[in-house]
Amino acid sequence: MKIPISKRLLCCAAEVPRGARVADVGCDHGYLGIYLLQSGRASFVHASDLREMPIQKAMQNALRYGVADQMRFSRADGLAAMEAGDVDTVVCAGMGGDLIAQILNAAPWVKEGCTLILQPQSSGNDLRRWLGEHGYSILKERLVRDGGFLYAVMTVRFGGGMPPSPGRQYASDALLASDDPLLAPYLTRIVRSLKNTVAGISKGVTEEDRKKLAYYGAAYEELAAILRAQEERGRDNA
Repeated sequence: MKIPISKRLLCCAAEVPRGARVADVGCDHGYLGIYLLQSGRASFVHASDLREMPIQKAMQNALRYGVADQMRFSRADGLAAMEAGDVDTVVCAGMGGDLIAQILNAAPWVKEGCTLILQPQSSGNDLRRWLGEHGYSILKERLVRDGGFLYAVMTVRFGGGMPPSPGRQYASDALLASDDPLLAPYLTRIVRSLKNTVAGISKGVTEEDRKKLAYYGAAYEELAAILRAQEERGRDNA
């Protein structure tokens, strides 16, 4: 039976080290974990979700696809049902970047050699900032188009991280150094959004408005310059 798994989750799965013991946080119907086990990328999956209904559905699907004996299921907040040594790879996909940061912050044991596969649905800039400020390094970042939207998938480990500049909070060094074919449309969308944000708050008069303008303005200028440079290289190579 073919597993009904989305493109963004397939992208996450491709970054999981082969033979890994995986935590699938916010597992929903469990399709990511099932795919990882059936494809041989994972040897064990601990699937967790905050809600009872998805856990029950994930358990039913695991039985249906014949991998239930390689999975554990927990109704839990983030990684609360796990501890150091249970898994070596953590996947947090399909939730806001600020929530992913909260989950990681509440489980400091992930610093002990875990590979983190992170796919924020929103607030990716907040997640990249938190990661850098807390010593995590983005080793790889790639983009995937799914359902008309562009999503970023980050491979992260603890160690060596530094607070990123405003622009790098929207596109990491790892992404900018890649040859990802979706990088140009991604940067174009981000630059357009930041330009609109700057225009919207430029008339603010409070101290908070000025702080926001400084941050978003710096991010816009940084990424707009990178996008222009890429476009110029493209014309030169044409």
